[in-house]
Amino acid sequence: MCGAKAGGPDLAGVDVANETIIQGSVTRNEEPVNGYVRLLDENGEFTAEVPTSATGQFRFFARPGKWTLRALVPGATVDRQVVATQGEFTEVAIAV
Repeated sequence: MCGAKAGGPDLAGVDVANETIIQGSVTRNEEPVNGYVRLLDENGEFTAEVPTSATGQFRFFARPGKWTLRALVPGATVDRQVVATQGEFTEVAIAV
């Protein structure tokens, strides 16, 4: 999975009702930050990593449940816990 497209996430052709989607953006002082976001399972084990887009956006398709998002940007690492539900967007804003 690549980072979200610049200009906003595009879900054309995706059956959202059958997916579990975790998406959001990474910012510093309300400005987008380039970096990476890791998806860690409930045990803290690495599952996936995506680069942020030019607008700081990211997206994962995952199974329902508890996850940790780890934003890795120059000079900062921030963790954010989320609970994802099938058929719903889990929208996460990560400020570093």
